This record gives sequence, C-alpha cells and structure tokens, in this order.
Amino acid sequence: MVKGQIMQSLSGYYDILAQDGLEYRTRARGNFRAKKQAPLVGDWVDFKAQNQQEGYILKIYPRKNTLVRPPVANVDTALVVSACVEPNFSSNLLDRQLVMLAINDIEPILCFSKADLLNAKELKEMQAIIDYYQKYYACCLTTQANLVDLEEILAKRQDEVMIVMGQTGAGKSTLLNRIKPTLQLETGEISKALSRGKHTTRKVTLLKVGDNLIADTPGFSSFDILEIQKEELPLYYPDFVAYQSGCKFRGCLHINEPKCAVKEAVLAGEILQSRYDNYLQFQEMIANKRPRYK
Repeated sequence: MVKGQIMQSLSGYYDILAQDGLEYRTRARGNFRAKKQAPLVGDWVDFKAQNQQEGYILKIYPRKNTLVRPPVANVDTALVVSACVEPNFSSNLLDRQLVMLAINDIEPILCFSKADLLNAKELKEMQAIIDYYQKYYACCLTTQANLVDLEEILAKRQDEVMIVMGQTGAGKSTLLNRIKPTLQLETGEISKALSRGKHTTRKVTLLKVGDNLIADTPGFSSFDILEIQKEELPLYYPDFVAYQSGCKFRGCLHINEPKCAVKEAVLAGEILQSRYDNYLQFQEMIANKRPRYK
C-alpha cells in the first residue's frame, strides 16, 4: 500500500503523485460509493497499484477542508483574482469570497488585475480600495508588464495547495501562464457586449508552480453564505474583529445595537462603507434562508 496525493481527476480516474515521486493512474473502490464518499483532487489517499496505469484507492485521509466549486480538498491558500475593469471590480463578490475562504480556513491572497487599463483617476480610486484591504490581507496589483509583487508573495510559500479564483474574465489563466509559461493554459476573450468571459477552464488539476501546487479553476459568479449562523458572520471579518472589543454589547452583530464600535468606525471612514453594506446584505441573506429538512 502506498500513500499519495490526488493531482487530477477525470472520468472516474484519479492521477496520484505518490511519496516515491512517481505518478499513478487509479480508480476508486466501489465501497466509496456505498459510503457516499468520492475522492477529490488534493486528497491524501492510500492506494495499491500493480503498475503506474492500474491502481485502486483504498483509503481517503481526513480533510482539512472541502470545496464544492471547484471540487478540491485540503486547500491552504487562495489566489483571489479581481479585475479592476473589464469586468468591473465587484466589492460584493470579493467580500463573499473572503467570507467563504475564512469559513473554510483558507488564507487569501488578493490579486487586483488589469490595472494598466485604468486611467490616472481610476487608478487612484482603486489604489485606495487596495490600501484598505492590504491592512488585513496579502494584496498585489498586477499589470501586463508587472507581476513582481505577486511573484514575491508566492516565493515565500512552500508546499501549499492553492486555488485560483475570481470572476469570469478576470484573467486567472492568463496570470498563471505568465507566472509559468510552460503551463499553456487555455484562455478566453472577454465578450465586451455581454461583459462576460467565455468559460475556458474545464477540469481541475493541481499544477506544480514553484514550490507549490496550484489548481486553475472555473470562474465564480456567486457564493451562497447560508451554512453559518448570523452570530458567526462578523467573526469572518478581520476588520470588524479589530474593533468589536469596543462594542457595548458582547456578541454585537453591528446592525441595530447602540454604542457599536464597528458602526462608529464605518462613520469615521476607518472601515470601508462597501464592506459594511455587503455585510448587511449577507446578514439579510442568512436571516432569510429557508430551513433544510432531512
């Protein structure tokens, strides 16, 4: 029996990089279906193989986390790509992604792409937004000519499983191709008429980039933040956590409570108004969720 990590899944086959440095093509035993359990890219597994083309997965090790879209397990870091323009920057989508990542204990790196398409006024406005997020998250601003900041951030990380995520058309595959040109990932042209990108990334594969494994994943359009309680949501906002000790009431939700330090910080311009507005929308979504019956 050999231990390894799943690098790719395709049509019921799983390519595993074993601890001996070799890659094996395997299938999952039928008992996984009976347990309603399916191997995922990123899983650590035990398997048996007669050769590198014929093997069977016998055991899946406990996961640090599991993502459904994309179907990846044991993710350490997410490279969150947000276009400054084409498509237009969406603070709501970014904040949804940040909450989802915090829930799954995944560290975000925020990459703001297509900065070279902004004029001087737009760049100044965008830089103010980036400066705010940079207080709480690792951030970089990329252009067609400059990836230095991103490369420096990635160079400091070792043996991590990363995902690349962001709105369709933000330039995720283009970014990875520039970091490692030999990947030659397929990219799509932006449809300016629809302000939507052509979907080009069709499978999830862990790619060796530097000392890390990175999955290039399909574009994300939305996230549902419905699996948590209303009391949990503010804990996933590091900027809110920084002020909440000043709130009069313990467990303050920062909505209608008096003497709320978070609301005061918003009024003082210390917390972005868009962050707070998005937070209120997410709280409303959680409050209006329908109960699930098993």
